[in-house]
Amino acid sequence: MRVLHIITRLIVGGAQENTILTCEDLIHRYHDDVLLVTGPPLGPEGSLLERARTGGIPIKLVPSLRRAINPWHDLRAYLAIRKSIKEFRPEVVHTHSAKAGILGRAAAWQLRVPVVVHTVHGAPFHPYQPAVAQKFVIACEKWAAAHCHAFISVADAMTDLMVNAGIASRERFTTIYSGMDVKPFLDCDKHRAEMRCKLGYDEQDVVIGTIARLFHLKGHEDILAAAETIIPKFPQVRFLWVGEGVLRPRLEAQIRSRGWEGRFHLAGLVPPDDLPRWLSAMDVIVHTSLREGLARVLPQALLSGKPVVSYDIDGAREVVIPGQTGYLIPPRNLSGLIAALEELVQTEHLRQTLGKRGQELCSQEFDRYKMTERIRALYVRLLKEQGKAQG
Repeated sequence: MRVLHIITRLIVGGAQENTILTCEDLIHRYHDDVLLVTGPPLGPEGSLLERARTGGIPIKLVPSLRRAINPWHDLRAYLAIRKSIKEFRPEVVHTHSAKAGILGRAAAWQLRVPVVVHTVHGAPFHPYQPAVAQKFVIACEKWAAAHCHAFISVADAMTDLMVNAGIASRERFTTIYSGMDVKPFLDCDKHRAEMRCKLGYDEQDVVIGTIARLFHLKGHEDILAAAETIIPKFPQVRFLWVGEGVLRPRLEAQIRSRGWEGRFHLAGLVPPDDLPRWLSAMDVIVHTSLREGLARVLPQALLSGKPVVSYDIDGAREVVIPGQTGYLIPPRNLSGLIAALEELVQTEHLRQTLGKRGQELCSQEFDRYKMTERIRALYVRLLKEQGKAQG
């Protein structure tokens, strides 16, 4: 099979990791011909471009493919994508992310590619956008939906959002959870003593971890607000943040102003393959993002045997099950966030029980090979259906 994937940029992120693993498995397990078209990995989040190349994925870099709307760049990117499709002659074009999804579907449909698929990693519209911007994005997505054969959602919640917004009918969506190499997470605690010693944590310290870009709508300010109550009550609590972004100077300034330099550690960018080591040092994971598809850190944390406290947004409820794997808190509910964290800080047995159940829940559903098997089966089914339709 000849499959062309398109993604806006290969920064460090869940959609990008998903795409790279899918391409690798199609090449190495199914011996498919694969080409990955992407723009430059601009931004402070870090790059996965070399990671993709190391995995043996042929890459076509399109310098004009950018996240921001720019008519001149977008036209050049569309023409470059169209040229790549004409030269590669794929049977399947599979797009990811908003900009690549619009331009890629437009080019593939115009060139009559047999099957065009788009993955919804996270809805491109959200309630925190200005109303005009939200309506514009929804209109673009409705137009693009008419130029593909099927959608993959990384969570049932993504399907609900898209269907409720009138983007496309429910039967066009298939939920396929975003897979990963699960074994390093299941075995991560073998690194625990080493990592906690390296970071200066004592045995009695309870480490509340967060893995997210230091960016708007990721909720780090809410964690700082919760820490105002938690730190005076629990001298053993430490906060460990993994991730980088434009808000780092502001967040560091807020930590310094409170005199919390010894209670917070900002690790910055961490290669995805090193995440199990960092998770091993943590006891609880808190995720306060206000918009996600299904954040990869949630199943990663649960696979690592760590309970999760998450805002109840989008796909979080599909893995964070109250009383079984963690706590779901209404967004921006500070009192609920504090109460959940305090209970977990005080109760080691509860942390272990919830973490173990999380491992059991996620170890099968989030395996990368199951993800790729389901994606490729969808390609095969759609190719057969399109063959019959054309016949």
